Amino acid sequence: MNNCINFIQNAFGADCLLCGAYSGPENLCGDCLDHLPHLPEKRCRICSNPSVSPICGACLARPPHFSRTLAILSYEFPVDALMQSLKYQGNLALASTFAKMLVEASKGFPRPDFIMPVPMHPAKLRERGFNQAIEIGKIASRKTGIAMIESRKIRDTPSQTSLPWKEREKNVRDAFACELKFDSSHVAVLDDVMTTGSTINELARMLHGQGAGEVSAWVVARAVKSI
Repeated sequence: MNNCINFIQNAFGADCLLCGAYSGPENLCGDCLDHLPHLPEKRCRICSNPSVSPICGACLARPPHFSRTLAILSYEFPVDALMQSLKYQGNLALASTFAKMLVEASKGFPRPDFIMPVPMHPAKLRERGFNQAIEIGKIASRKTGIAMIESRKIRDTPSQTSLPWKEREKNVRDAFACELKFDSSHVAVLDDVMTTGSTINELARMLHGQGAGEVSAWVVARAVKSI
């Protein structure tokens, strides 16, 4: 069915998901794309939170296991609605839109050796039917030529969004596993949204344990804190 939808969009054009205007083969028209809420220019190069200095106070006080964050949009309306449409309504066409954004933005960043989407526990994957990070990652991998690899989530943890920020790090501790050895490679951990960064940080910790030389974060949207 998704292949049929993609064929129809490419052949006959489509309407913008936000405003309903003609958008050709794309899911969003040019005007809506231009007006999506982007992150401020002044932000921490490690965690991508707004910061007047290159590295924010939080990252200086407690450096995360990932070295930098490629993030494009601020996780607010209508970005949150688009993400929810992808994740909970199965609008997989949006995975292509988000992947294209990431690929374009990545041109100014160090090129990783691998892209690794944040995994879902098998129980959650059966419930949802797909992993949105993998759907975005497959397209980003194809467009960049960077190999996509996968890890496993070995504990079925409560959703991070259901927990207070301070409890999220503990929630994902030792929740992931990967048997690959990385021999100092650079791995980009890819997800749709970064909130506290706890999930990506735990994956980065695990990857360094498997020999990764550098771990960066690739996320479409970032939930930001005020400076």
